Amino acid sequence: MELKNIIFDLGGVIIDLDYQKTTQAFIDLGVTDFDAIYSKAKQSDIFDNFEKGIIDAKEFRAFIRSKINMQLQDSEIDKAWNAMLINFPLSRVEWLKKISKRYRIFLLSNTNPIHIASFTGIADNLFGKDVFLQIFEKVYLSSTIGMRKPDANIFEKVLNENDLIKEETLFIDDSIQHIVGALAINLKAELLKVEDGEKIELKYKYLLY
Repeated sequence: MELKNIIFDLGGVIIDLDYQKTTQAFIDLGVTDFDAIYSKAKQSDIFDNFEKGIIDAKEFRAFIRSKINMQLQDSEIDKAWNAMLINFPLSRVEWLKKISKRYRIFLLSNTNPIHIASFTGIADNLFGKDVFLQIFEKVYLSSTIGMRKPDANIFEKVLNENDLIKEETLFIDDSIQHIVGALAINLKAELLKVEDGEKIELKYKYLLY
């Protein structure tokens, strides 16, 4: 079937990420073993619960303080936690605007209140208030809907609420476990792998034609 709909991940797809920058930010605050608390490959339940909205930002910060045995200020924790959000290219946003004229596009992100406040503020400052989020027909953020990738229910929610046909829909993500989750419900899915500085707007330039 003809491709009509695209569901995009956010971090690592639209916003460039560098997890090491968060590790380094905590090291700069005096936390020497942050990698033992958090890693991209294997997360503690606390991070999953934060992304599902089961715990709030206050509880998350309290957890961080308990693990590092330091009384950091809220702002210090937030700044270090957000350090991984490194780049929000204008060219990518312009590409999304063009894509949205041909396809129905949606945003589906595992994220948390601290990151949401940060990337929303960055986007508003760069592109104007709510301009970025308005590019998408609908935005799904895990901590606001109580479910996260790669669970089947979050994919089904996006599909069902928007009357999307799986065969006409493509999901793009940079995490293999999320791709596996999408494929498990027979949703078309592609793992974003960029090399030699290639960006998503270059890899998927064919979508414009």
